[in-house]
Parts: sequence; C-alpha cells; structure tokens
Amino acid sequence: MTMRPEFWTTIPLANMTPEEWEALCDGCGKCCLNKLEDIDTEELIFTRVACRLFDDTSCRCANYAVRKQHVPECVVLTPINLDEIAYWMPPSCAYRLLHEGRPLPDWHPLVTGDPASTHKAGKSVLGLTVSEAAVALDDWEDYPLPLD
Repeated sequence: MTMRPEFWTTIPLANMTPEEWEALCDGCGKCCLNKLEDIDTEELIFTRVACRLFDDTSCRCANYAVRKQHVPECVVLTPINLDEIAYWMPPSCAYRLLHEGRPLPDWHPLVTGDPASTHKAGKSVLGLTVSEAAVALDDWEDYPLPLD
C-alpha cells in the first residue's frame, strides 16, 4: 500500500495505515533514550543513555520487529496508548505533535522528502548517546540530554 499525500495533515492518527503510522517517526532516536522522573516535580528528564538495542550509527532500533522480546519494558506506541504516553515522548516527536494538534516541524523527513533531514537539522541524538550497558543506573542522571 502506498501512503496518501500529506496524510499527516488530513488523516487522524487512529485512521492511518500501519505504513503511514511508521512513517511519522523522524528517526531522532530520542524515544530510545532512558528517562528519569523527578519524584517531587514529576519532571521528565531525558538522558543520553540509550537502550541496549539502540544503534547509535542510524538512530534506530537494531532489532525493531522483535524489540519487546529483548527489552520487555520497551513501549510500543499506538494510537490507543498515545494519550497516556505522549508526555513521555520528546517535545519534537511527530506522534506527540500531531496528538496535540500541532504541525510537523519543517525539518521532518515527511516535509522535506529527505530521510536524513532530522540529522542534518541537528534534531537527532546521532553521536550523543552512551549505551545503558556502559553506565550504571545510579549514574544515568550524569548524562542529561538538553531538549529543544
């Protein structure tokens, strides 16, 4: 099946085809980063500590199709669970933006037609991550990721 032209501007998230849904991902890699939540303020803090399946050369999951088998805590984002998970997504995430009724940024690959536009715009974590296998859980707070 082919994607409808500019589907993200006209089709509700729940009505997108699986191919359209997956195409919303800009490849920034930020959803694959471990996050910490401040108990007092409930502030979500993104770290540069990436999931053990994260491929830091592509900013994608190295085993996406079966990631839940290897990382049971991995969250599979769907239109059904987006309400409860949107806060957990980075502010620039297409799923979160569309869920909140906002447009895609001008650097998004669907807008530019360039699959590398996220990296070219400096909006990905390419070259910024460390593996969770290399950092003790107690030290994750020492690896904050500034978000724009």
